[in-house]
Amino acid sequence: MSQTFYITTPIYYANSLPHLGHLYTTIVADAMRRYKRQRGFDTYFLTGTDEHGINIQRAAEKAGRTPKEQTDYISGELKRMFRDFGLDTEHGGYDVFMRTTAPFHYEGSQHIWREIAKGKTPKGNDPIYKGFYEGWFCAPCAEYKSEDEYFTPDGSEVPFCLIHERPLDKVSEESYFFRLSDFNEFLIDKIENTPGLVRPEARKNEVLSFVRRGLQDLSISRLKSSVSWGVPVPGDEEHVMYVWLDALTNYITAIGYGNEERASIGFEKYWKNVVHLVGKDILRFHTVYWMSFLHAAGLPLPSTVYAHGMWLDVDGRKMGKTIGNVIEVDVLHEHFQVDAVRYFVLREMVFGQDGRFGYENLIERANADLASGLGNLASRTFSMLTKYREGKVPAGKIAEENYIHARRAGLDPDGQELVSVVTHARDQFCRRFDNFEFSQGLEALWAVIARVDKMISDAKPWELIKDERQSETLNAVLYRATETLRWLAVMLYPVMPDASKSIYSQIGLDGDVSRLDPADLRWSELAAETAIGETVGVFPRIDRSKVMSEIQQETEKRQEVTEEQKPLVPDASAAPNEEENFISIDDFLKVELRVGEIKVAERIPNADKLLRFEIDLGEEKPRQILAGLAEYYEPEKLIGRKVVVVANLKPRKMRGLESQGMICAASLEDGSGPIPAIATFVEDVEIGARLK
Repeated sequence: MSQTFYITTPIYYANSLPHLGHLYTTIVADAMRRYKRQRGFDTYFLTGTDEHGINIQRAAEKAGRTPKEQTDYISGELKRMFRDFGLDTEHGGYDVFMRTTAPFHYEGSQHIWREIAKGKTPKGNDPIYKGFYEGWFCAPCAEYKSEDEYFTPDGSEVPFCLIHERPLDKVSEESYFFRLSDFNEFLIDKIENTPGLVRPEARKNEVLSFVRRGLQDLSISRLKSSVSWGVPVPGDEEHVMYVWLDALTNYITAIGYGNEERASIGFEKYWKNVVHLVGKDILRFHTVYWMSFLHAAGLPLPSTVYAHGMWLDVDGRKMGKTIGNVIEVDVLHEHFQVDAVRYFVLREMVFGQDGRFGYENLIERANADLASGLGNLASRTFSMLTKYREGKVPAGKIAEENYIHARRAGLDPDGQELVSVVTHARDQFCRRFDNFEFSQGLEALWAVIARVDKMISDAKPWELIKDERQSETLNAVLYRATETLRWLAVMLYPVMPDASKSIYSQIGLDGDVSRLDPADLRWSELAAETAIGETVGVFPRIDRSKVMSEIQQETEKRQEVTEEQKPLVPDASAAPNEEENFISIDDFLKVELRVGEIKVAERIPNADKLLRFEIDLGEEKPRQILAGLAEYYEPEKLIGRKVVVVANLKPRKMRGLESQGMICAASLEDGSGPIPAIATFVEDVEIGARLK
């Protein structure tokens, strides 16, 4: 029986339209699934939508839809994007598009609740108990916030989320609780002593640090009168399940856990080898919460939870529609080959770290690596086969008596040098892909492309054809180039399925490249006299100026449409009372806004969101100010920047550190929530100057 491999993306929250982040994670999962299937694994691939919770309710109300209409719309748009990029079932992509509104998921979610309830915590207590919850809830995070996860602006009675910088909801109601506080030691032991359970290492350490600070019991239900859109708690119809308990359970309900409808998929078969791919922002839920839920229900933990980084723009900023630096998935689909996009995201981002994405970066990488690299190698090889050998692959061996001629052409006579290079690259590629090191694996293959290009340039086949004594040398050059292309087509299939199939077919081969194991590749298995197929360029060069001009025009049109959709006159019934909305000049003068220069910017240990600044306001010593900007800015790039500081804000403590002011930033909407943009200056403004 073949080994199984089960890979999941997060199920994407159905409150906003799909974006680059959704596309990226799904491409990674798709590539890994295709690679493992080539290697002989019995694979299963899940993606889909998380469709419950207060955020969905609010998004639906805002759009004038019912929650079901909202989730149908968003899941439909996500499926369309996946279809456009060849990630759907029809194109060999996902096996199941999971929706948490499916009846079988309700059945399975209620089953795990019952299993948790009848189990025991590691300390022998009941995992679920009923109590009363009073605290602060962030709807965008779908998470209750502790004191070190929010701040209260001066003059506000309501605290704000450190991540989204928006008011939290006060929740005061009856709730079921999960006794998470009993799982500290269990989680530390498992995460520390289970190789590969949480990756990469830096994220593993963050999770351990969070757990070591002590866990609090978790509210896992809401009254139906407060949040009606959710899975009912079994045995208590007045409550619905906490959205994360419901959502995380999809990974097992989809393969048959707790329900008859999906039982034939094989929970026992696939769950033992599951890899969860998640963004670093939701790692805590997939480790601390999910692993505790599973253990309480008597279920095995996942094999791996791997947190990848985020896409930033070329300047290192988080993307947002208002800033205008968003990469639109429809633009990618319209202007770029799908395989070029797939290659770019896997090559450009070292998996687990943040990466930078711009349309121009994509064009440069596609032209250099694909058009001038792989595409050019394929084109020139097939062209020479047609021109010099009537479209047939020649024998590649050089008789010993002709070694001298090969050496004159700069060619290794017996070919072992190239065989060694290609074999080593194959082994390195497989090892890298097994370890989710996609960028490094592709780098190894492009070194082979460069090596074969050099072989052709050094040997000069266009000169060899003029000398009959160099006939075998010419044949060897053509055979080695074609055989290398065969190997590349097999290895690159998970990354660029269409281009790989095209190259394989152009060589004249009719096998199913998706079922060929790269580890089984052997040199010289390409038969002499193989007639090449109809040739076509796989990666035409992109006209940078033309494409960028078209993208710019489309972007401007979108902005015009957005402006046209805005009402010229606000709805009077919704307008605030103008008198209440105005402040007096005396009120304004109470706020002391000063120009400061950032002297120190650094991350705070064990705090994912906060940066610590030392800012010179022209005073005796710099101010220490804390701000929730770590997800949006690289601290070292902020040093020297002049910013606007609220200088007379009452100091407050966060993470045990005193913050002596506030950095001013605009709040920009990008469809997934607000993101900050630090206010700064174009002119050279004196440090300490007051804004008036």
